[in-house]
Amino acid sequence: MDTRASSESPNELSVVLVNRQRRWRVDGARLRGLLCRAAAALGVSGEVALALTADRAMRDLNRRFRNVDRPTDVLSFPGPGGEAGLGDIAISVETADRNARDMGHPLARELDVLALHGFLHVLGHDHERDDGSMERLERRLRRRLLQRVGAAGAGGSRPGRRAER
Repeated sequence: MDTRASSESPNELSVVLVNRQRRWRVDGARLRGLLCRAAAALGVSGEVALALTADRAMRDLNRRFRNVDRPTDVLSFPGPGGEAGLGDIAISVETADRNARDMGHPLARELDVLALHGFLHVLGHDHERDDGSMERLERRLRRRLLQRVGAAGAGGSRPGRRAER
């Protein structure tokens, strides 16, 4: 499913959401809203693509771009910036579901966290190379932007699945 949210002014974010997995129900409007609020809080505009995948596709991306032969939860690919595109974010909903269950919170919250983390990477932040500034910024944005989600959560995990670590 390709869902687009277009900017009406040059100071907004346009989010192209592509859901390539069908196993988990995901609230695309929630994720688009979060990314738009984060962009507004950071004073950035442009376009970002958000792809929701399963582990197999994420493993392929991780192997191809990072030479790591296993799935991961989120990958970010910075673009040229501006209206030409801020970049792309890929999230494995399958891995996010396992992470959410392991941490005891709903899938919707985990997807929020991963989308925000990926967005900061798209904007050039790098927690592996900075002095902790990305982590501090991410904590502030989480407190400010992330919605509280109940135990079932909007777009939560499918019932009956066990954690696979």
